[in-house]
Amino acid sequence: MKIEFISSKENPLFKEIRHLQAVGPKGQKARFISGQTLLEGIHLVQAWVGNPALRFLITSEVGLQNPEIAQAVYDHVEICPETRVYQLDKGLWGLLSDLVNAPHIAGLLDLPQSALAPQQSIATLPGDVIILDRIQDAGNLGSILRTAAATGFTQVIALSGCAHLWSSKVLRAGMGAHRLLDLYEGWSYQQVLSAVTAPLLAATAGGELDIFNMRKELMQPVAWVMGSEGQGISDDLMAQAKGVSIPIDPRVESLNVSAAAAICLFETVRVRRS
Repeated sequence: MKIEFISSKENPLFKEIRHLQAVGPKGQKARFISGQTLLEGIHLVQAWVGNPALRFLITSEVGLQNPEIAQAVYDHVEICPETRVYQLDKGLWGLLSDLVNAPHIAGLLDLPQSALAPQQSIATLPGDVIILDRIQDAGNLGSILRTAAATGFTQVIALSGCAHLWSSKVLRAGMGAHRLLDLYEGWSYQQVLSAVTAPLLAATAGGELDIFNMRKELMQPVAWVMGSEGQGISDDLMAQAKGVSIPIDPRVESLNVSAAAAICLFETVRVRRS
């Protein structure tokens, strides 16, 4: 296995990695331009071992002394021999990773076409769907994607106004779920209403339907709509959806959107298995 060394922070690849880590629109633009995103940490790299989209691995001398990291690197290179492996100078790793005391391993992953052409037109999107409406918190988004993968809801649409699904923070919170999902970003309300064939169910306080009394509705394909942390679900979607409420103690105002998504998705699974 050939290992290339990076000893300067002026190295072009090192600079590109730093650009990919930028937050907000700046980071999203950098990921679109390069067609790549950064996987940080052993768990994310392991999730893509054997996938040719993982074309670059970055580690350090310390990292290669870790048996788990070394095994992941060797396993991936054996399956994908064209992978380029880089070893950072020890002093550079602290500039690369936002993760304190994390194992020294990262990867550059080619973004799927759906991420590079986020507003692609799709005639129909049948079956179960999750629709994310202007959710900005990376932790919430990643948690919802992880729940989606766990419950078998593989189609996820992020409307325009959501945080970038392929940012480092969302990837870390997703814990490898991205590899199991079909992700569509930057859609408009009109695109959703045109393409999604399942009835829209909007998780919202005061919804007319009780999540725990919906056997008939949940036995069929559904499109769960989850709204932003502050504004909730947009009027455009609510006008086309049935509101669904989750019974909670009246002393509590609301649930975190990722918790609400987990309840709705797992209740759907429970109903279909019962």
